[in-house]
Amino acid sequence: MGKKNVLICGATGYIGLQLTKLLCTHKKISIKYLCGSTSVGKKIDSFEQELKKYKLPKISKFKKEYLSNVDIIFTALPNGEAQSISKFLNKNNLLIDLAADFRLNNKKDYEKWYKIKHKALNEIKKSIYSIPEISGKLIKKFPIVSCPGCYPTSVLIPLIPLIKKNLINNQTIIIDSKSGYSGAGRGVHKKYKDKNLYESLSAYGLANHRHNVEIQQELDLQTGKKNKFHFTPHLTPMFRGILSTIYIDLKPIYSFDEQLSLGSEARRVCEYFEVLAEEAGVATTVTGDAMILGNRLMVQRAISNLLSNALRHSNTGSTVELKILEEDVDIVSLAVTNHGATIESDHLPHLFDRFYRVNGIQPRGAGLGLAIVRSVMNLHKGHVAVASKDGRTTFELTFPRQA
Repeated sequence: MGKKNVLICGATGYIGLQLTKLLCTHKKISIKYLCGSTSVGKKIDSFEQELKKYKLPKISKFKKEYLSNVDIIFTALPNGEAQSISKFLNKNNLLIDLAADFRLNNKKDYEKWYKIKHKALNEIKKSIYSIPEISGKLIKKFPIVSCPGCYPTSVLIPLIPLIKKNLINNQTIIIDSKSGYSGAGRGVHKKYKDKNLYESLSAYGLANHRHNVEIQQELDLQTGKKNKFHFTPHLTPMFRGILSTIYIDLKPIYSFDEQLSLGSEARRVCEYFEVLAEEAGVATTVTGDAMILGNRLMVQRAISNLLSNALRHSNTGSTVELKILEEDVDIVSLAVTNHGATIESDHLPHLFDRFYRVNGIQPRGAGLGLAIVRSVMNLHKGHVAVASKDGRTTFELTFPRQA
């Protein structure tokens, strides 16, 4: 597959510049046009020195004729401006909007919270609110992709799976979010000139932040439930970054009596990591199958941690193999094997210890990920083992058929 030609509208804003830097490193992307309204004729590296090393077009004013020469259009524009561009799309164009023009399904909600009349109502129906971890391959079916807001991203990714699996009380959720001031755009210094922006922490938008309606919409749509939460955003004295602390009431019982196909769960996890594997130049294969009794989310987490670890440490062009074996009537194993650097034998017994270090250096995988895998296997009355020799490393999960 050849490179995709890309147009970026709003290339000189905070978001546009970060997007440009990311796309410059993407092997399958060619930036054809950089568009802006106030910087026409200038080079993008006059706004970001890091971009000097790339051969990029000068900034130009957007023309609808550009759309016939590109595959993907990114709009990093003020709210309301992507609507006009969306009406000119060709059948082969994909529009990815980083503002809020296609986030809300109800035009009244959009006009209430963003104070702008929506002029592309038909295009809303052609768009998908896209969090890849939630939407998966469904994203490919839509010509318009709406990127979520910053706070909603940090809230929806952890909450949706927990609510769907009925693991928490969905009526008592408290969300405490903190953001750097770059999220308010280049005008932040004027907007908060009377506040001690660089030294204080301040709550804002209490009970009426525009992201409330976005979080509510997606939580309810994705879980099929009516959820209740209290959301308090804060502006912090840092330029960029977000931290959301979510307080939830866990339901008391974890079930370990789900009938699980290890083959199906392994394939599901591989599908989740498909993009990362492709970027790393690594393939994944799943062979074999067996049924066990266990907790689906925990088993997925164990496989996910091992696969993530394997992808990070695999040689480019190699294959990570997930193999399921029925060792005897009562025992089932799932082995994750990758080809890369050999782990020294002295480290192997300690890899499952939390934050294990040798001479101040943390060996491969020895953070929390493998410690979590061991905890999951203990809860399933199984165990995890590792072997590494001649560039071939295998982590093996062994389950009893009944946890």
